[in-house]
Amino acid sequence: MIFHRALLPLVLASLLPTSALAARGFEARDLATLDRVSSPTLSPDGRKVVFAKRTVDLAANKATTSLWIEDLFARDAAPPVRLTPEGWSVNSPSFSPDGGTVYFLSAKSGSSQLYAMPTAGGTPTQLTDFPVDVGSYKLSPDGTRIAFHAEVFPDCAGDLACSKRRLEERGQRKSSGVLFERVFIRHWDAWNDGRLNRLFVATLPGSGRNGEAKPVAAATLVGADVIGDVPSKPFGDASEYTWAPDGRSLVFSARLADAKEPTSTNFDLYQAAADGRGAAKNLTADNPAWDTGATFAADGKTLYYRAMKRPGFEADRFALIALDLASGQRREIAPNWDRSAETIVLSADGRTLYTTATDLGEHPLFAVDVASGAVRKAVGEGSVSAFDLAGPTLVLTRNTLKTGDVLYATSADASAPLRAITPATGEVLKDVAFGDFEQFSFKGWNGDTVYGYVVKPWNYAEGRKYPVAFLIHGGPQGSFGNGWSYRWNPQTYAGQGYAVVMIDFHGSTGYGQAFTDAISQHWGDRPLEDLQKGWAAAQKRYRFLDGDKACALGASYGGFMVNWIAGNWNAPWKCLVSHDGVFDQRMMGYATEELWFTEWENGGTPFDKPANYEKFNPVNHVDRWRVPMLVIHGQQDFRIPVEQGIGVFTALQRRGIESQFLYFPDENHWVLKPQNSVQWHDTVNAWLKKHIGP
Repeated sequence: MIFHRALLPLVLASLLPTSALAARGFEARDLATLDRVSSPTLSPDGRKVVFAKRTVDLAANKATTSLWIEDLFARDAAPPVRLTPEGWSVNSPSFSPDGGTVYFLSAKSGSSQLYAMPTAGGTPTQLTDFPVDVGSYKLSPDGTRIAFHAEVFPDCAGDLACSKRRLEERGQRKSSGVLFERVFIRHWDAWNDGRLNRLFVATLPGSGRNGEAKPVAAATLVGADVIGDVPSKPFGDASEYTWAPDGRSLVFSARLADAKEPTSTNFDLYQAAADGRGAAKNLTADNPAWDTGATFAADGKTLYYRAMKRPGFEADRFALIALDLASGQRREIAPNWDRSAETIVLSADGRTLYTTATDLGEHPLFAVDVASGAVRKAVGEGSVSAFDLAGPTLVLTRNTLKTGDVLYATSADASAPLRAITPATGEVLKDVAFGDFEQFSFKGWNGDTVYGYVVKPWNYAEGRKYPVAFLIHGGPQGSFGNGWSYRWNPQTYAGQGYAVVMIDFHGSTGYGQAFTDAISQHWGDRPLEDLQKGWAAAQKRYRFLDGDKACALGASYGGFMVNWIAGNWNAPWKCLVSHDGVFDQRMMGYATEELWFTEWENGGTPFDKPANYEKFNPVNHVDRWRVPMLVIHGQQDFRIPVEQGIGVFTALQRRGIESQFLYFPDENHWVLKPQNSVQWHDTVNAWLKKHIGP
């Protein structure tokens, strides 16, 4: 067993009366209204850090984000101060090369544009006034230009005003029909209107190249011959493109927007001239799988990036690659490291790549030696969500099962102790007690070691038994580990007095690629065996779990699993909660948007491999359903369309099984609006209370 902390403090804490620790447990309204810190960004000398802080107005049902700044070298260690003015909502901070200016995006003018203000404080200046929104940006190495992405119509080329006119003309039409000739017709939560994310370069006002003070309104299209989304949709960002050190070119990741797009994970890296001239060069044409996240060595001779090997598989391992741009030779830097690398940052001396990766239920920051491929854990325990490196300083945001993101600073190699810049959740909510947690392991499918977490209720006392919320993660290539979530947070259940059990079944990430691969074409057997054995192991090890009062809950793949166990393992459960879960595998294969996902997971198309889609299809086992179920779905969920949830509810109602359907007309695969989040939690908690008690 792996413990979160030493046993003795746990035992001593359990002997104290609850009133001596805190007054109450963590609640949904706490979760919805907590400030969130993100985007830690260092000045070039590593002295100052700017970060974003999101604040929620629950009554207004909206959130705003401001920038805050801290001088890390100041002797008085004063707390961070607000940089951007009150009333502004901003995002995406960056520093000028001399550290004297902070740039950011804001929609203060009515559309998302680039602004700048002195690092010392002052009034923001609008730098761009494009006819379209700026989605993301990166400052050129000399600070005179920006590369940015905007959503435009491809046939408008570099004419940004053309895209604005096109949208206005569409709004004036009396007919509303849209004619499609290929998929994607919609993606995630938006219908395809013909626009693509495209990459542009513009010279900033007052930079020397553009001496005018007024905001720039024109830009040059970069990589015009590569017709695809840069960055990718729906979640791509500025990490998918980068400037060359000499400022003459950019490298970006793109997948062609053609008839193959919904079945392809073939993102390639292209190098294109920053002035828009000439054709883009495909640097990774020999790899039919995913290439992304490029960053240059300081001399511009080597390009580091992440690459998968298997086309069509979005959860393949991202390897770290070094490409010699002169010879075209490439090598994998750490071929024996069986983890999937995420965002990469190169150290100042060019010898180390820093990256995060899921690892045994944690999400640490790793340091990878470029020459040898040796890997060390630079910052472990918990989940590192973002980081930046400059001068002698490393900053990062890290969360755990007991706190949202906290901003920390340390030395560039992370050898110095972490110094907290922002408070932990427990320091903000002083009257709240959080459930302690432990990681445990057991033998699952194939005799493999499988890990899970148990979270104690906030008011835990020795000798008592507690009803259980059994949480099943989505993905399916995901993990419920030592991290904080604003959607599925175990502390919201512990705060209601429930114990929580979570199992990282086969298919979960962070345990080696073979472990992740094991779920494909096995959605209903191998992970189910892990869940069954994990549930048995948890009850045997933790006597405070009341196995007679337990509900199983899950979303996405977790929702599928809830629908699956409703007909294949319903004996232990007093109730079920299925959120955005697959109900009919065959229809999912036709109605979802990213077709590569269902086709990889089922070994082919639903018409070529129909038996594969029926093998683990919940719709075929409705005759064995008996457990009360709460079904939740969002109208704008195009990943798992709402009809899947409606089908589950209809089946329950026609079977005469106690059931409820919580429908969100304005949410996608996730529940994001503050008031909707509170309603979600209130509804789920009421369902649990009804069936397993308070």
